[in-house]
Amino acid sequence: MIEIVAALIRNQHGHVLLVRKRGTESFMQPGGKREPGESDPDSLARELREELGCGVVPGSTKKLGVFEAPAANEPGQRVRATMYAASLAGDIACQAEIEEYTWVDPREPGDTPLAPLTRDAILPLALSLNDGIHAL
Repeated sequence: MIEIVAALIRNQHGHVLLVRKRGTESFMQPGGKREPGESDPDSLARELREELGCGVVPGSTKKLGVFEAPAANEPGQRVRATMYAASLAGDIACQAEIEEYTWVDPREPGDTPLAPLTRDAILPLALSLNDGIHAL
């Protein structure tokens, strides 16, 4: 099992921020593996800084749950993601292993290639949330 922490980030239109790692095809939530001794919020803030060059608005993180699915980039593996809603502070700029980002309408993701976790759990979760939009 691949254990990660990830962010569900929505803009003012309710679209969800997704990223694609260099050398892969599937888009997924930004986030990654925890460092030893690192809390989820600290890990999430570090990953967003490393991957997207931006921070997390203090007090904006809210745990949404733990979700599992087949891993998008590791055949035969599963991923377990502790998911947080969060708002970003600063401009997005792809860094580290991130090749591209996009905003996807969870109601109509179109032909964007999605990781199984994103497609089967996170976009439906984004549609079900009625706590307001977590905007940039």
